[in-house]
Amino acid sequence: MKKFYTLIFLLAILLSPAKSQERLESSGQIPILAWYGIPAAETTIARYQELKDAGITFHFSGFPNADAMQKALDVAAKVGIRMVVSCPELKSDPEKTVRRFMNHPAVAGYHLIDEPNIKLYPELAKWAKQIQAIDSNHFCYVNLFPNFADSTQLGTRDYRKYVSECAKQIPLEFLSFDYYPVLKDHLSKTWYENLEQIADESKKANKPFWAFALTTNYDEAHLTPQTLAAIRLQVYSDLAYGAQGIQYFTYWSATSINAPSGEDQRGAPITATGKRSVVYDRVKLMSEEIKNLSGVFLGSKVAWVRHTGKGAIPGGTIRLTSLPNPIKVLDTGGAPALVSLLEKGDNAFFVVVNKDFINSINLTVFGDESLKKVLKDGTIVPASAYESTLELDPGDAAIYMFPKARK
Repeated sequence: MKKFYTLIFLLAILLSPAKSQERLESSGQIPILAWYGIPAAETTIARYQELKDAGITFHFSGFPNADAMQKALDVAAKVGIRMVVSCPELKSDPEKTVRRFMNHPAVAGYHLIDEPNIKLYPELAKWAKQIQAIDSNHFCYVNLFPNFADSTQLGTRDYRKYVSECAKQIPLEFLSFDYYPVLKDHLSKTWYENLEQIADESKKANKPFWAFALTTNYDEAHLTPQTLAAIRLQVYSDLAYGAQGIQYFTYWSATSINAPSGEDQRGAPITATGKRSVVYDRVKLMSEEIKNLSGVFLGSKVAWVRHTGKGAIPGGTIRLTSLPNPIKVLDTGGAPALVSLLEKGDNAFFVVVNKDFINSINLTVFGDESLKKVLKDGTIVPASAYESTLELDPGDAAIYMFPKARK
């Protein structure tokens, strides 16, 4: 009889529901796009599975013709990758090309142009409307210059006008811009101002924006190895400003697929020889973090973004002077940090990014019993389970959560 009751007790333990760790809920995942992805000559299931294994969900690369595009779409569909259509026929015969691809399960959207001059907007608007008259279920994609582009490139001296007119004239679901701020031992001075500009214009246009992280080398100023810290700093800064899509430039070494700029790129996740570099594994880890933290960033609204540290803050940004309840203390020891308050549903998220991609900082965050900490795997624990002062790795982010203040 004793053995019988022991067996019943063990079965009750095994069959009872385990106490699960609290986790973030998310309606989806932040899109992750590979720019200059797999070249047409490498269109195989193995290559596309390799792309997916790196956590990438969207693929973009120019294809030489519609048949090559078709083959890539067919392969992408088999492994669950979505693609941005880009082939010459999309321009020369948009109606026929869109009708050919619009019902394909792997289609995400249609690429129009990279870094256009403002004078091209009317033409691009006409093209986008041609496409959307046939297929309104998939987006048209235009990527904009960064704010350091000159007036000859932009077609105007006013960068804000360059962005706002794009949003007004071209029927786009989201804005996109590129900026690669990580130099050998410092950040570009105007990067955070560019994020401020794009985030603000995006809000005015009521459109989300997508941003980039550099994952290759492409000129003398950007020969720094693409470390996990450098990639994290770009991604978490983008997300803290409200980016709703992350784009890696590049996935495959653009040197091997005739980059239109003629840039000699090295150190991409997949090299010119078709082999993985160490950056592949870093991108894979970063993509996993983005996926796990989509519950924080996807669909969140940015309440504000601030900067802190002993030195001068970046031009065009605002210094942190107050903290939201329930946070009582925030101290970075004078180190530069980005601080963002996001709101989503009933929750608020307090994001602190270490803006140093070389050195760690000692971060102190202290609040009341309602403050929780969001871990990299998406689980949620009381902030009090950790020490108030923790080391924050180079380029990394610490994320806290609490009930949103009632208005």
